[in-house]
Amino acid sequence: MPEVPSQCAVCHAWPATRLCGDCVARFALPRPRCRTCALPLPGGVAQCGRCVRHPPPLDACFAAVDYGYPWAGLLAEFKFQHDPGWAEPLAARLRAAPGVAQALQQADWLLPVPLSAERLRERGFNQALLLARRLDRARTRGDWLLRLRATPAQASLTRAQRLRNLRDAFALEPLAAAQVAGRRVMLLDDVMTTGATLQTAALVLRQAGAAHVTGLVLARTA
Repeated sequence: MPEVPSQCAVCHAWPATRLCGDCVARFALPRPRCRTCALPLPGGVAQCGRCVRHPPPLDACFAAVDYGYPWAGLLAEFKFQHDPGWAEPLAARLRAAPGVAQALQQADWLLPVPLSAERLRERGFNQALLLARRLDRARTRGDWLLRLRATPAQASLTRAQRLRNLRDAFALEPLAAAQVAGRRVMLLDDVMTTGATLQTAALVLRQAGAAHVTGLVLARTA
């Protein structure tokens, strides 16, 4: 079905898709990033100092854009204004990020980071699950990675506090363990700040015997 013409959500050009090509070219420019946490880096640097000193449980990590204008506002519309129509244009940005197409091709499974039951009721959908399904519905498993408990809001917490906050927050569905062992798994979330959420979830997959764990997020804070 052809997309209904509308204004670009950023520059308000008419008619356009939700994100016009000019705005994508302007605000989604590729940039060098740490290969294991997607932190923006100077050109020619493969890994940030933290990941060199403390190797994370992620073998690779990709981010499509920096968390800033206009992406922070668009993600807020997606998550907090109950607008799942953003899933497709945002998934397109994920797919277009350097290295992501190959990583998707190599992945056996896509696992979205789950929400707590309380947050899922408030929001009505898991934004990470919608993004994963737009990338590859057949390999997305939204019920394998489980959130065992709700965690307090993490916006004001340090990385160490976030890691403590998330301790024992995730588990793998027992019947899925055999499907994860020896496989390449991609974890997907919308925003990465300190990396605590993805790393905690990646540890669960490592303990289940995953051979390779990749993180994929739409936006990464600097």
